[in-house]
Amino acid sequence: MVWLRRTTHYLFIVVVAVNSTLLTINAGDYIFYTDWAWTSFVVFSISQSTMLVVGAIYYMLFTGVPGTATYYATIMTIYTWVAKGAWFALGYPYDFVTVPVWIPSAMLLDLTYWATRRNKHAAIIIGETLVGLSLPLFNMINLLLIRDPLEMAFKYPRPTLPPYMTPIEPQVGKFYNSPVALGSGAGAVLSVPIAALGAKLNTWTYRWMA
Repeated sequence: MVWLRRTTHYLFIVVVAVNSTLLTINAGDYIFYTDWAWTSFVVFSISQSTMLVVGAIYYMLFTGVPGTATYYATIMTIYTWVAKGAWFALGYPYDFVTVPVWIPSAMLLDLTYWATRRNKHAAIIIGETLVGLSLPLFNMINLLLIRDPLEMAFKYPRPTLPPYMTPIEPQVGKFYNSPVALGSGAGAVLSVPIAALGAKLNTWTYRWMA
């Protein structure tokens, strides 16, 4: 029955990764990442870092296999690209949805877990710090490679969003001068306790299965 248990574990990874992606799409992908990229990038970075680490560390420790975090992030990426294609099929431009970059940060977590010989505490402290530091950098590079998000926001308003979520003109530099630095710092600090929570959930799951 070992094969059944392992299959169930990886099925759980798929289900949670898909639900995490749905959370991203519904709660932040359009607003924080594409529309308000230059004013809410810190909020986006913190939310994406913590969302990625809690699921990735949970399933990486659950399986004990380095590479599970990257597998988790890959599923999230594929699902978001499917959503991007769905909007494109409805007549919206290709850049209407910008897919966040999760995979490189998840790879750093996997490398940490592998390099420390599956040390759980090193993965939580070192790995999640690397995730929090790197995710804003990768995503800002991604944003710089696409068309102006504000142009997309005002030219193609979201028909499914309530009026109070309509994009606003950003005040760049009014509240901070370096969204990548702030996002990296805050993400690195908050990712560690959130990852510890994910690891604790893994322990509870083992006890429940026993």
